Amino acid sequence: MTPSALILIGIDLAAALILSLGLYYRRHHRRDLVVAFLGVNVGVMAVAAVLGTAEVAMGLGLGLFGVLSIIRLRSSEITQREVAYYFAALAIGLVTGLPQTDPWPVAALVALILVVLWAADHPAFLARTRHQVVRLDRAVSDDDELRAELEARLGGTVSSTTIQELDLVNDTTLVDVRYRMPRPGARSTARVASAHAGTSLGSGATTGADR
Repeated sequence: MTPSALILIGIDLAAALILSLGLYYRRHHRRDLVVAFLGVNVGVMAVAAVLGTAEVAMGLGLGLFGVLSIIRLRSSEITQREVAYYFAALAIGLVTGLPQTDPWPVAALVALILVVLWAADHPAFLARTRHQVVRLDRAVSDDDELRAELEARLGGTVSSTTIQELDLVNDTTLVDVRYRMPRPGARSTARVASAHAGTSLGSGATTGADR
């Protein structure tokens, strides 16, 4: 085994540990996926190193992407974020497994993958954007009424809604909603205004609990 191959193996192992433990596990704490990321990465690197040519590796990479897609459909559900980690682990293993005379351009590509995932999955990136599947306790078919209901319950500005189930018999609505939370300062102001409004109702107001 050449010195450059040994350097690439070291780069791959270091990158896989950073990806799975330093980034993913530190933020999301799923041990089973750490095992999966490490297994996929080292397995792909070993296969690519054995096959050893760019033509074979290209076909191998496409085939592995297809296999992972099938595995995802037939296994327990994972999020799109976790799919991104899967493909990053696969890509790192693939590029480091190919024979290279100069390993440092490969190291730069691996570093780029890690930096992009670190930034894209950072808690501060699009932190106020939310996605929920909500079941309302009444059937709502009007879009404007549905949006107002969701904004009142979720406390954010709704950007899109998709009604997945409108049950007129049981009087429920299942809706996929994407919304944006207000800034912390604005949220506190809204709470204070709501509290003042509730206080100003006086003794003539009746709440659901009072009834």
